[in-house]
Amino acid sequence: MDTYKNIDTVCPYCGSGCVITCTVNTATNRVIEAKGSPEGVNNEGRLCLKGLYGWDYLNDPQILTKRIRHPMMRKGGKGSPLVEVSWQEAIEYTASRLKAIIKEYGPDAVMGAGSARGPGNETAYITQKFMRAVIGTNNVDHCARICHGASVAGLSQSVGEGAMSVSIPEIEDAEVIFNIGYNAPVSHPIVARRVVKAKKKGCKIICVDPRLTEMGRLADIYLPLKGGTNMLLLNAMAHVMVTEDLVDRDFIEKHTTGFEAYAEEIAQDKYAPEAVAAATHLDPDDIRKAARLFASSKHTVTLWGMGITQFSQGVECVIACSNLSLMTGNYGHYATGVGPVRGQNNVQGTCDMGVLPNQYPGYQSVTDETVRRKFEKAWGCALPDKVGLPLTRVPAKVLREPDPKKQIHAYYIIGEDPAQSDPDLPEIRRTLNAIAFVAVQDIFFNKTCEHADVIFPATAWGEHDAVYSSCDRRFQRVRKLIEPQPDCKPDWEILCLLANAMGYPMHYDNTEEIWDEMRSLCPKFTGATYEKMDANHGIQWPCYTEDSDDKGTQYLHDGAQFATADGKGRFYYFPWIPVKEVESPDYPLSLSTVREVGHYSVRTMTGNCRLLVDLADEPGFIQMNPDDCQNLNIADGDLVRVISRRGQTVTRCQVSDRVSQGSTYMTYQWWIGACNELTISALDPKSSTPEYKYCACRVEKIDDQKQAEMNVKAQYAAIRSRMGIQPEGGLGHV
Repeated sequence: MDTYKNIDTVCPYCGSGCVITCTVNTATNRVIEAKGSPEGVNNEGRLCLKGLYGWDYLNDPQILTKRIRHPMMRKGGKGSPLVEVSWQEAIEYTASRLKAIIKEYGPDAVMGAGSARGPGNETAYITQKFMRAVIGTNNVDHCARICHGASVAGLSQSVGEGAMSVSIPEIEDAEVIFNIGYNAPVSHPIVARRVVKAKKKGCKIICVDPRLTEMGRLADIYLPLKGGTNMLLLNAMAHVMVTEDLVDRDFIEKHTTGFEAYAEEIAQDKYAPEAVAAATHLDPDDIRKAARLFASSKHTVTLWGMGITQFSQGVECVIACSNLSLMTGNYGHYATGVGPVRGQNNVQGTCDMGVLPNQYPGYQSVTDETVRRKFEKAWGCALPDKVGLPLTRVPAKVLREPDPKKQIHAYYIIGEDPAQSDPDLPEIRRTLNAIAFVAVQDIFFNKTCEHADVIFPATAWGEHDAVYSSCDRRFQRVRKLIEPQPDCKPDWEILCLLANAMGYPMHYDNTEEIWDEMRSLCPKFTGATYEKMDANHGIQWPCYTEDSDDKGTQYLHDGAQFATADGKGRFYYFPWIPVKEVESPDYPLSLSTVREVGHYSVRTMTGNCRLLVDLADEPGFIQMNPDDCQNLNIADGDLVRVISRRGQTVTRCQVSDRVSQGSTYMTYQWWIGACNELTISALDPKSSTPEYKYCACRVEKIDDQKQAEMNVKAQYAAIRSRMGIQPEGGLGHV
């Protein structure tokens, strides 16, 4: 007899932190429906497509790839087939390999990648504890490195906190929204709802984006700048504010340092709107209007996404955005400040938990001796005292480091897919093939699993309890909905088994025990108990005490008291640095990666949801300007070949007048139309974030479209076969 139960939990997709009510058939152990919960502070009962329909992968419909159900190993070494083994054999083998590598090369020969997706904050805490206390290295990182690492680094330098200073509900009360490199309707539809509500209340919107996005269509001032010129525009806006005396002198004097030196640099004629017009492709009058509008209000909210962070000057552009808020007094009170809106559901939380090479949980430095001693005492071990390796620098340590003692020889990857999501995929494949030992914990077979020596089957969102951090710092409880697959274990439990096998005792009975240990070591998070989260629909950090009256912090820097050593915001000047790869006769077009509203990350989750898979499918698409398409004799829907200096891929042309001539845009979920075959691995020197948003390419017409379609179908079927899928009666969704 069927029985049904409604359970509130938090959406496993973007960082909006939407609370959803899932209906579970307890008799069949299946989720059957999801609705928005009115208990959700940020979503108020609303959900986007992924929230409504993105739970179906729990039912393992085997549309795109297959659920990992048992531990697997390559018993014959590299190149041998993966075979199912017992947990004991997989754990013992992995422990022995890691210990042997550490003995021969030292603990820094091991790299760990954590997950910003389903596992939650407790697993993130255990991930970094495992790498530091068990392995003995700070070589631990996660996907924030390739998205908002620049936001953390830049804001930490500017105002002392690398997170959103404003909460999502406050956005609707902004008087001005400065939106740069961010398309909320696609990336965070629930955040976009707040923007629309703000506009209805009279808010004026400035949108900066090379492509006419949905946010651009909402804007009162749309600035279609040339890709890669963010810093020129930001400096030009600052120039207008300084030279027209649109700054808040009282705020600057009381709450900031470094303004005079900054203003002297920024007032130079080379930053006048007229001087940057040619490079930015913008009308100088529009730049002046935008600067004046920004400075006209003390309730200006700045929102940005990866359109400024995924550049080799990302950190400096983040600081430049912060400069605009500092000079106009737009920090430290309600409905103002900065919003680096995080992408994946728990990328904020995975940073919070210290899955970073330079910080322990709670953003405490690994080089601070007092902090290190605190963690050593709590964990009962000696800890490394130098900053570890960012994951984007692994290829260099594997392929270009001549000293074996300084190379990476083992890579432990939890819930990430670098063989799909990292830039310059040909280089990533060479890297993974060259690493002596690769271990993967995940829920679905993916591209990285093809390079793994050991694979552990983990529980998915919905099969365990956890806490997520939303993009605006809200800790929220994530509930177990169904019983997990029989031979799958929570990620934190797998790491505990491995730690014990390596000689370090680590055991917890539940996630709350892990959470309480973390809180005891992190002053900013101390008051965020499970009980308080339940009572208050989440708690925004910082929350310093367990007192019931301490309900967290809605907005940061109250009263313009910044989290820096002297409590003041800091101005920094940076000149514009051009992108690392520009167009040429052989590669005449620019390429940028973008999001797709119906799919998520590497698509192993949404691609296995029956009501999402048909929204878009292989080989994806490349958006191109009509004039470029006409010049190349390419029609909308044609399959085309896209080529860069690193590789090539086949995808489908999407003709769009939203795209400027000479520019192209590709989404990054696809296996065949994989844009990361093309992207460049140039890194921001301060955050090690790749320049996904600009490289040079060319697009070639494929004359025999019928044969090209057949090739795509055959290639798709071959990949899915490697992923364990054997479609019945055809090639499935192509």
